[in-house]
Amino acid sequence: MFSAGNHQAGRDRAFFPILDALMLQCHIGPMAEIRSICVYCGSGPGTDPDFVEAAREFGKVLGESRVRLVYGGGDTGMMGAVASAAFKHGGKVTGVIPKFLMSRERIDAHSQGQDLIATEDLHERKRKMFELADAFVALPGGIGTLEELIEQMTWAQLGRHRKPILIANIKGFWNPLLTLIDHMEENAFIRAGMTVSFLVADKVEDILPKLMEAARSIPEEAKAKQDADVGRM
Repeated sequence: MFSAGNHQAGRDRAFFPILDALMLQCHIGPMAEIRSICVYCGSGPGTDPDFVEAAREFGKVLGESRVRLVYGGGDTGMMGAVASAAFKHGGKVTGVIPKFLMSRERIDAHSQGQDLIATEDLHERKRKMFELADAFVALPGGIGTLEELIEQMTWAQLGRHRKPILIANIKGFWNPLLTLIDHMEENAFIRAGMTVSFLVADKVEDILPKLMEAARSIPEEAKAKQDADVGRM
């Protein structure tokens, strides 16, 4: 079991409730390998060039692994870095962005070589990104990145989906959040039986292997059900 306060010990929280696993394991086969990953990250570069470099490295991993990138559609900052690298290295890229943000984020779908989906609002955007993705990764970013990450964690906590969620803790960027989650548990605002399930990777090269390992434990029928459940939310 992961403890956010113990940053050097095992970082990955138990991803599935034990009861759920016992109910399903006897008759349901494993999920297929991950084909697409939704990446949440900043539309700006931040102050540390290592953050943008990590976005480029992960985009390269996705491209070379032929795993589709699903992301917020922007051409700038962390978003632009991960998308450009994925496309450059042979990957497929799908950007999902609300119409009101298209001019602000300086979208040029042709330059990125991406499929671009324009939505009416942020709610539709988040739902579409969920539907297109087999897993979620949060690279460094701002309030929007945090909000998207927390929403997926909340949906998972409430049993609405079981897709793997991974926090890419590049240079300890997400340590304050991990400490806060620990604090919530210590004060029983995250109660027993309501575990917040997620993975943590400090290095880019560990992200995809951890997600693949987690995905192999998810029953295919459970994945199909979660898509339907979120669609009704």
